[in-house]
Amino acid sequence: MSVSLGMGLFIAWSAVVAISDCRARRISNSIVIAGLVAAFGCALFACGPFHISFTHALLGALVGLFALLPFFAFGLMGAADVKVFAVLGAWCGVHALLGLWMAASLAAGVHALWLLIVMRTRLGSLGRARGGATFELAGRASTPYAACLTVAATLRLVLRVTGGGL
Repeated sequence: MSVSLGMGLFIAWSAVVAISDCRARRISNSIVIAGLVAAFGCALFACGPFHISFTHALLGALVGLFALLPFFAFGLMGAADVKVFAVLGAWCGVHALLGLWMAASLAAGVHALWLLIVMRTRLGSLGRARGGATFELAGRASTPYAACLTVAATLRLVLRVTGGGL
């Protein structure tokens, strides 16, 4: 198998995650499992786009899972976001997770600011409990964080391939 096959699998999986998250704010477990199987398969056969060994893929998945688990436990993040981060750990390796998390968080912050502006939300009303989501636009609650994560990872791959760094 070639690295270009691994790259195609990664980009396709990332696109499916981003589209699903943006459209429905939901990512099915089958998508998560497919990404995990593909990441481990590419690592095992040395065809992954990030050149991660199987051991590093396993370590990345575990660190990715446990790093965001507290955010889920406190209700600050959805389970799918945590699972997608674990899969990204398997694809990209543990060394990439902090950068991906920072880039995705920055993108999510920009998205949240955009929602505040579009919805003309007063800052004083953010702390008040209204029974609904703080950020909601067209029936979609919150920011598609998994999409932010996969876009950050895809950008990392593009920059790596084009010689742009990261």
